[in-house]
Amino acid sequence: MSDLPKAKIAVLGSLSGSNFAGIADACSSGDANAEIVLVITDVESAGIRKAAMDRGIPERFIPPGSFRTKLDDDAEAAYINALKQAQVEWVFLAGFMRVLKGEFLKAFQDRVVNIHPSLLPSFPGLRAWEQALDYGVKVSGCTVHLVDQGVDTGPILGQRTVPVLDDDDADSLYERIREQEHELYPEIVQALVSGRIQLRGRRTAAIGS
Repeated sequence: MSDLPKAKIAVLGSLSGSNFAGIADACSSGDANAEIVLVITDVESAGIRKAAMDRGIPERFIPPGSFRTKLDDDAEAAYINALKQAQVEWVFLAGFMRVLKGEFLKAFQDRVVNIHPSLLPSFPGLRAWEQALDYGVKVSGCTVHLVDQGVDTGPILGQRTVPVLDDDDADSLYERIREQEHELYPEIVQALVSGRIQLRGRRTAAIGS
């Protein structure tokens, strides 16, 4: 257990919250020296809300506005304001199905992190595990990366691999990737909040334990 103050982090999600749960468990156990001070979702019925409530973590539904794949200007301002009020230092995306750009990334420059179910830069975008199967790759996996103005194009913080088996279908491959996501994401959270990852252009380097 670290004697350093816990970093204040937030998680944004649109779905069930399985990666949120992994991060929350790491924070509770002390494996990550962080406290989730806020969960925000763009989907009122998202499972991540109940997952947060079950753990006593503050959660909010903030409507995303009229756009299908991004926040409108008013929603973006509301998200930024909620995170700033909670004094959030890092923002982790866990199945958040909106592209974040512009003012949001300026407000949390190099402090917004995402996890993606492929070995980026291969197969960005939606349903990456299906893209991998369709392409015929023999190895897939997951990537944690900083969020930049592109889609799944930010500097890579960590990756895990899984084999693509001959009898895999989309569900079996995705489940194996998810298992690695649930291990990798909390490890990267701890590395970031403890200052153990240094950004050097597009490359990142571990700088101690």
